[in-house]
Amino acid sequence: MDTSASLLDSLRLHAKGNSWQTLVELYSPLMRGWLIRNGAALSDVDDIVQDVLIRVVRLIPDFRLEPRPGSFRSWLRSITVNCLREHARRRRKQPAAQGGSDYGDMIQQLADPQSGLSKLWDREHDEHVTQYLLQQVRADFSANTWQAFQRFTLDGLSADEVSQELGISPNAVFIAKSRVMARLRALGQGLID
Repeated sequence: MDTSASLLDSLRLHAKGNSWQTLVELYSPLMRGWLIRNGAALSDVDDIVQDVLIRVVRLIPDFRLEPRPGSFRSWLRSITVNCLREHARRRRKQPAAQGGSDYGDMIQQLADPQSGLSKLWDREHDEHVTQYLLQQVRADFSANTWQAFQRFTLDGLSADEVSQELGISPNAVFIAKSRVMARLRALGQGLID
């Protein structure tokens, strides 16, 4: 992943090459899983994911990150809803979604930012992107720095506990957290708010 800019900035500037590959690596598994769990026909999933990602790349130059939390996530959800609607129109059928509701209802729920399905989309998006970013930045840090960050930030141990466990000062634990978090914020700017 580009170390000097967030994925969104990189896509806006040059939506080909590494930026495109990163977008595909990041969002394809998330969207595939989400579509399958929410009733999309297996035979349609790859086409829908491809349509969404192509539209994101085409429209990203016009995307403006708003000060409100989740603006990219909401924008991506809107694109997904539009692609689902277009796909359903093209296929001229309404396959049943899981849970007995029809596919059209699922699309309507996803379009409503207040629905439980939209809130699930938001939560799953943020969890997926966070895990992806953690994997991407791990190699940028020494094993000791990463372990201090993980034990303190992810595992919830106190700075004193991590300090004793790793044989470093409590201040070194805080510095490790700060360095990793700064890198995560830079790479994920706008993706998770």
